[in-house]
Amino acid sequence: MTTIAPPQSVPATTHPAPRLVVPARIPLSRIIAVELRKSLNTRAGFWLLASIGITSLLATGTVIAFAPSDQFTYSTFTLAIGFPMSVILPMVAILSVTAEWSQRSGLTTFTLVPHRGRVLAAKAVAAVVIAVVSMLVAFPVGALGNIVGSTIHGVPTVWDQGASDVAYLVAGNTLLLMVGFMLGVLIRSSTAALVAYLLYAFVAPTLLTFLASNQQWFADLQPWVDPNYNQDALFHGGFGSEQWAQLAVTTLVWLVVPLAVGVRSLLRSEVK
Repeated sequence: MTTIAPPQSVPATTHPAPRLVVPARIPLSRIIAVELRKSLNTRAGFWLLASIGITSLLATGTVIAFAPSDQFTYSTFTLAIGFPMSVILPMVAILSVTAEWSQRSGLTTFTLVPHRGRVLAAKAVAAVVIAVVSMLVAFPVGALGNIVGSTIHGVPTVWDQGASDVAYLVAGNTLLLMVGFMLGVLIRSSTAALVAYLLYAFVAPTLLTFLASNQQWFADLQPWVDPNYNQDALFHGGFGSEQWAQLAVTTLVWLVVPLAVGVRSLLRSEVK
């Protein structure tokens, strides 16, 4: 009789558990650098930024050619340069936000960087950097125009703006840029956001000023409800405590609250 021995158990070979490799988080500085490069790479973005320098030269030449001799001051040149910048810079901010939807690149962007809030923060920082650099380039153009204009017309060169006045101009343009950024986040359509900004910057102030000139009750209320009233006043500087309070109220109502609504919608919306 043959006895069959039971099979011996073979010890299981132990394999180490695979190590989970977590990729390093993309630093915010790199995302900001990418957003800055994207603002220059597109044809629209490049020409908008180039137009800041072009309009600065045109505004300076216009003041030299047509301004009265007694108005050749540095503030005249900076205000002339600041007007086209206040229109162009918000457009740059709008296009930087809406490009992800209008050019259908949002799916790629948010796949590479899933945290949309970080991408949005990088876009905001990049837009502010572009605004500050543009103004730092434009101010020397105005200074050169002040020297050249006063020399041509034979009048003394007047430097009637200090560091605080320049800071007011930078703050005013930055605030207008953030209005454009807010409209881009809220609407996310290049055409619609640009139209909304033109209505905000040109149509609404005209209507509200007309109402204030005909209705005394609104004339007293206008500084507290009209965002353009105090934003425009920033370009002239010399704010008091009441004006800062009025600016804070209108900024909260017309900029911060809509921006918060837009950010919430952007973080929740489906990207196609």
